[in-house]
Amino acid sequence: MRKELGILTLLAVLCVLVAALNPQFLSSANIQNTSRLIGTYGIFSIGVGIVIITGGIDLSVGSMFALLGVLLSLMLTQWHWPALFAVAVVLALGSLLGVIHGLLITRMGLQPFLVTLCGLLLYRGLARYIAADAVQGFGAGTGFEWLRDLVTGSAGRIPMPFVLLVAVAVIMWVVLHRSVYGRYLFAVGRNEEAARYSGINSHRVIASAYVISGFLAAVAAILLAFYTNSVSPSSHGSFYELYAIAAAVLGGCSLRGGEGSIIGIVAGTALLQVLRNLVNLLDVPSSLDFAVMGAVILIGVIVDQVLRSKT
Repeated sequence: MRKELGILTLLAVLCVLVAALNPQFLSSANIQNTSRLIGTYGIFSIGVGIVIITGGIDLSVGSMFALLGVLLSLMLTQWHWPALFAVAVVLALGSLLGVIHGLLITRMGLQPFLVTLCGLLLYRGLARYIAADAVQGFGAGTGFEWLRDLVTGSAGRIPMPFVLLVAVAVIMWVVLHRSVYGRYLFAVGRNEEAARYSGINSHRVIASAYVISGFLAAVAAILLAFYTNSVSPSSHGSFYELYAIAAAVLGGCSLRGGEGSIIGIVAGTALLQVLRNLVNLLDVPSSLDFAVMGAVILIGVIVDQVLRSKT
């Protein structure tokens, strides 16, 4: 719990600092836009965080956004599928990709890094091939206005992605911290062999983590596609997996596995988005986003190593 309190305190201090440097941070428009981004990024960061807790990694989510975004655009604007059916297909495809990752890792014994790295390359290439390397958009939204309004709208004054993040976070908090399955996830992450000898089906637990990551990536892919209103297959979602990894590490997840919390992942996501917002408000080159992510991951790994060496 100390890690969560520490990151929440840091988040509060950073918000105060950003507001002092630029009062525009507290404007209604900026808060709504930042909340929308926190919601979208937080959803897929939770999925990646679950995988990290098992001792794995998922490098494919950014390319999944491109592939699923392209397919969603084609389903709605060219193939004219019913919007609800298109959403269901995208969610099913995201889950299916998670199943494939899980089976390759658990049944064939492949390394998670290699499996998801290949996914990163494969899904990006498929997206570019399917779209003929052309940008795909949603046009006027004819026939699926309700979906666009729902995804890009607000509940009261709270952006819908943030509302969805709260719902996902509550559900996953119960699953991770108040269920037997959650204890299995932590046990497998700490020591997979010991977990297996204690009667836990470690292969099934690990595979299920990738299914959760794939499903939540599909949810975020829908939100992100409508937020940008267009999908460039060559760049859409590029490096977004790093945001998720950085948020998870910053929120207390150990890259060695066996540690992490939903509150920490959400707080880490919020902290990263506030940092990005600070960069924008101070007119600092946006290329520093990657420097911030790299520094966050490095600091998180160093802190994890120091804490483990003392225990």
